[in-house]
Amino acid sequence: MTIIWKKEFIIEDLNQFTKETIVGHLNIEFLEKGNDFLRATMPVDKKTMQPMGILHGGASVVLAETLGSTASYMTLDDSCYSVGLEVKANHLKSVSKGSVIGMVKPVHLGRTTQVWDISIENENTKLICVSRLTMAVLKFPTDQTR
Repeated sequence: MTIIWKKEFIIEDLNQFTKETIVGHLNIEFLEKGNDFLRATMPVDKKTMQPMGILHGGASVVLAETLGSTASYMTLDDSCYSVGLEVKANHLKSVSKGSVIGMVKPVHLGRTTQVWDISIENENTKLICVSRLTMAVLKFPTDQTR
C-alpha cells in the first residue's frame, strides 16, 4: 500500500493544532493515521445534537470536512495548500448517544483537485453518514511558501 502523506505528522500534534477551532469546540479528536487514511471521533452530545435529540447533520459534515481537509493538507508539499470546493453528505441512520467515528480515504489526488470519501459510523460500526469532499489545490505565492 502506498503512503500518501508528504508531511510528517503525529496525531497528538493534529489534536493540539485544532484545539481553538470548531474542531476543538465540537470535541473532534483525531485517532489514527494509516498509509492512506485518517480517522477521528466526535461525541454525540449537546454540542452536536439537533433539537430532536439526534446527531445534527451539520455536525457530521463538520467531522467529514475536518477529516478531508486535514488529510488533503498532509498530502501536499510546502508550496501548496488546499481549500474545499464541494462537500456532499448522505445521512443514513440517526444517532442519539455515544460517539461517531469517521474515516477518510482518497479517491483522487490530482495536481489541481483532490476528491476524498468519508464514512462515519456509530459505536456499533453501523454506517450513519457517507460524504464526499472535493478540494482545490492551490500554490502559495513564491514569497509565502510554508
